[in-house]
Amino acid sequence: MLAALAGFTVFAFLTIAPKAQVSAEDRSPVIDVRTADMEMNAAIMRARDTLPRFWASYDAPKSTEDGHSLKVRFPTLKGAEHIWMAEVKKLPDGHYSGRFANEPRDLPGKHAGDQVQFAQGDISDWMFMRNGKIVGGETIKPLLKSMPKADADALRARMEQP
Repeated sequence: MLAALAGFTVFAFLTIAPKAQVSAEDRSPVIDVRTADMEMNAAIMRARDTLPRFWASYDAPKSTEDGHSLKVRFPTLKGAEHIWMAEVKKLPDGHYSGRFANEPRDLPGKHAGDQVQFAQGDISDWMFMRNGKIVGGETIKPLLKSMPKADADALRARMEQP
């Protein structure tokens, strides 16, 4: 089975920030990764283990921190699709909501900008911007090797810890 991981284009990474709406420019290609990909599964585990860093910044961001986003796993007929969420909010019932930052590929009837709810157990990655650099984004790192070298190098340069 394949898990679809919605990947931002370099443009989307360079412009990530809280937005009132998700625009067409945020839509990007999807990168397929096998569910059994050990490197990606390890990246997801690192992201989940460090999720408290995300919530600490989300709850009390420094003046240099913004663009808090979560990557969330949604079940599909083909397995799962992991997609970045913008405008993340904590809900009173312990769940979360956010808007699709990319066009979902395998979620019929769902589109970029649609608001959805999810649980903490569905979170597969997190990131935010600090001083113009991407903090977090563990699942981005294994995908760099499948990108054109110039794009991967540009993205690495934007990551706090490539």
